[in-house]
Amino acid sequence: MSDWEVHAIKYADRNARTRADSFIFDDNHDAPHAMDYFMWLLQRGDEVILVDTGYDDAEAAARDRPIRLNPGEALAPFGLKPEDITTIIVTHLHYDHAGGLHLFPNATLHMQAAEMAFATGPCMCHDTLRMPFTAAHVCEAIKRLYTGRLIFHDGDGAVADGVTVHCIGGHSRGLQCVRVRTSAGWLVLASDAAHYYENFEARKPFPIVVDLQNMLDGFDTLHRLASKPSLIIPGHDPLVRENFPQGKAEHITRLDQGPKS
Repeated sequence: MSDWEVHAIKYADRNARTRADSFIFDDNHDAPHAMDYFMWLLQRGDEVILVDTGYDDAEAAARDRPIRLNPGEALAPFGLKPEDITTIIVTHLHYDHAGGLHLFPNATLHMQAAEMAFATGPCMCHDTLRMPFTAAHVCEAIKRLYTGRLIFHDGDGAVADGVTVHCIGGHSRGLQCVRVRTSAGWLVLASDAAHYYENFEARKPFPIVVDLQNMLDGFDTLHRLASKPSLIIPGHDPLVRENFPQGKAEHITRLDQGPKS
């Protein structure tokens, strides 16, 4: 089968952050450290898979974290409307990755069983663990389950030819990365298994963590799954937009042909 195109779609950013927000045990903790917010689109001929959904204006207002583009509108350069999306890989249920599920009413979701158990289990009694989740987003995933449009994976799983998911955990109990066959080799969308290149390159954990060992072990998993380190795509690093060429619009970055030389 042919290879997939992979596009990073930036819909928001948050620049009033410091390195203390991004790394545990960082010496330069008060230095500025910006964050970009992405979802990802996989295309092969007429096949389309969306990885994560971003969050909408209502969630942006509730958390005082503005977005630059509505996630549904961000797909317009591909000639796609939200109703056209029929497959979504949910890397995890945090608000910035699953906050737009309701915008894509026709999609079947692919998720780790461990993530649903985590987001609906006793761990959510703790404010700190519950903070990155929003109940309405979790309920939307449950609605898909009860209408037969949620496929669970337990560890490694196949979504399509050349597209697999792999449970890593760490940041969230059922966090999964996505491995995609491209013309440049096996590319890995780390999502929040590595927010930044520095997380997995320098083995610096991100502060929002459920299981630190799983997060650290996950850095090794990313390297094992990718054909080469340059094809590991962190979930929030502004450097992705510098390292890879611009795609169909200013907010889109083309990943599948590899980084700029």
